[in-house]
Amino acid sequence: MPVDPAPDRPTPADQPVPKNHGDRHPQRWLILAVICLAQLTVLLDNTILGVAIPSLTREMGASTADIQWMVNAYALVQSGLLLTAGSAADRYGRKKLLVAGLLVFGVGSVAAAYAPGPGQLIAARAGMGVGGALLMTTTLAVVVQVFDEEERTKAIGLWGAVGSLGFAAGPLIGGALLNHFWWGAIFLINVPVALLGAFAVLRMVPESSGAGGDRPDLLGAVLSTIGMAGVVYAIISGPEHGWTATRVLVAAVVGLAALAGFALWELHHPHPMLDLSFFQDRRFVGAVAGGVLIAFGMGGSLFLLTQHLQLVLGYGPLAAGLRTAPLALMIVVLNVTGIGVRLLPLLGTPGTILAGMGLISAGLAGIGVLGDDGYGGMLAGLVLMGAGMAVAMPAMANAIMSAIPPAKAGVGAGVNGTLTEFGNGLGVAVLGAVLNARFAALLPAVAAGAGSLPSALGSARTEGERTAVHAAFASGIQVSELVGAAAVLLGGVLAAVLLWRAERSATPVRGAAEAAGAA
Repeated sequence: MPVDPAPDRPTPADQPVPKNHGDRHPQRWLILAVICLAQLTVLLDNTILGVAIPSLTREMGASTADIQWMVNAYALVQSGLLLTAGSAADRYGRKKLLVAGLLVFGVGSVAAAYAPGPGQLIAARAGMGVGGALLMTTTLAVVVQVFDEEERTKAIGLWGAVGSLGFAAGPLIGGALLNHFWWGAIFLINVPVALLGAFAVLRMVPESSGAGGDRPDLLGAVLSTIGMAGVVYAIISGPEHGWTATRVLVAAVVGLAALAGFALWELHHPHPMLDLSFFQDRRFVGAVAGGVLIAFGMGGSLFLLTQHLQLVLGYGPLAAGLRTAPLALMIVVLNVTGIGVRLLPLLGTPGTILAGMGLISAGLAGIGVLGDDGYGGMLAGLVLMGAGMAVAMPAMANAIMSAIPPAKAGVGAGVNGTLTEFGNGLGVAVLGAVLNARFAALLPAVAAGAGSLPSALGSARTEGERTAVHAAFASGIQVSELVGAAAVLLGGVLAAVLLWRAERSATPVRGAAEAAGAA
């Protein structure tokens, strides 16, 4: 992988990419820690907002649809720009884009913390998504850059573990903050981390860029963002306005048309941001397909989990966050001990992914079935989910990046991140829509048409009606979590089958090549 030429007196951060054991970057593990810190900040923001939902509903008067857009505005903007950010990083330098992403993310966090209403907060979250896109494409590309093939699997495993930890630890950190401060603190905490991360990146991370002169595909970014936003808006708005309402149908048609236009544009553009040749590699297709579905199930289910703990079981923000700790603890313990990396050569990539995602699915299903009985029914599910994430996510990331040329690491990370973020945003929308539909169908007549649990409770006049409202919401949560469990299991089976078929088809090719070399 070409890198920018070093100055006459190179500093450690300017050392070239290692070519052999003797040339391994001496600060590679410290560099990994820095970029993992940057990545953790972005991924925490995907789930930390969940514990603030009751506060935002109460203090801002936000509806369920508003809350979903606060979550999805960040994910949709980020996923729409990931491909362009990856292409720009490969062309202009990954270090530059990483620093820019941290600064943009910090500014957006300040705007979100002091947003006076739902609309302003949604806009600030969209701005944070811009910074998140710049960050997510560069962190994985830097891992590929500074580690050789022998150490890369372990490094990607740790990178993936931090990603899993980011999703899991968000409710815990958010709950601790909300127990002492107002809801804006969950965004302000990003600011010192972003500044520290930018300083560390400038000091330690080496600059690099890929070969070629590909230009960012701006029209492709616009089309993909419009397409995903339109489809997800239709899914969010359907239960509230009716699936045949004009606004829902228009959003769906515009979204699907934009996605179709995006695909056609990428096929004919001389420098597409989405290189369709990646999808000729079955390893890449299998890993991405599984990643989309695992993001769908996990993103939506964790969005529901924090509401389950607070709105169904009645825990406060800190208590709810603490009760998600077993999930994060399992991820940390299993990855620090290296169990996920050790399983990979024993089970193979398909088997490791299937085992991990099977555990996640079982955990989600357990929470859906047993969660109504109290926290004891959720604990086993959280432990299973943590174990599954520790096993599956590093294997998934390694499978994706092993199918991508190092010179295109930024674009490859963008493809992975785009589809994963799309799955996460779609999961929140779809499972949120399932919750809304089930909740609305079971509400007593006195609360019919209520857009949120607090609104429905405000309409109830008797204790029996309030009990019926709670029961309707709990049923909606349960059904949504079971749908998420099914999506994760489907993703595991699909990814394992595709990866297994890819390995089988690749074996004869490698054997023939080795025989020809021997001859």
